[in-house]
Amino acid sequence: MAACSKRRRLAGDAEARSNIGVSVRGEENENGTDSTSRVTLQDPSELTKHAVRRARQAVRCLPFQRSFYRNVEEEALSSSELVAGSDWPSQTRRRLNARETEDLLIWLIQLGVLRREVDGQGLTERVRLTPLGREVLTPWPETLPSAGLGSRLAHWCRRHRPRW
Repeated sequence: MAACSKRRRLAGDAEARSNIGVSVRGEENENGTDSTSRVTLQDPSELTKHAVRRARQAVRCLPFQRSFYRNVEEEALSSSELVAGSDWPSQTRRRLNARETEDLLIWLIQLGVLRREVDGQGLTERVRLTPLGREVLTPWPETLPSAGLGSRLAHWCRRHRPRW
């Protein structure tokens, strides 16, 4: 029992120090009690690689063009400003309505590409590019390549049916 709690304490210390994902899994014996526990540590670089890969796929599948990401890197932008702007053809591949635009921005926030801007009174409707977003866009300084059909299908499933 002492070895088990020591492993759990060490795993907790490791997670607190380095933001590594920890999974503790116990095995039951014939009495239904936990006899041993295994601690699995995930390397944070693997988590980051997965997040970058997933975000790159999303950026290529969504209708925003590279100039949109350049604009939100320089200044905050809201969905209503994007929809109302006369320069929408330079920022999106197709015309978007306000609700559609907000849904896409929320998806990019969930992926870590964008974040909500904060002012003195709290969160605003405006978004900005995150450091992860800058890293995701590094391979494409001028234009974003279009995603293929397989990539679009995988992205759609990941976005609309995440537990599939």
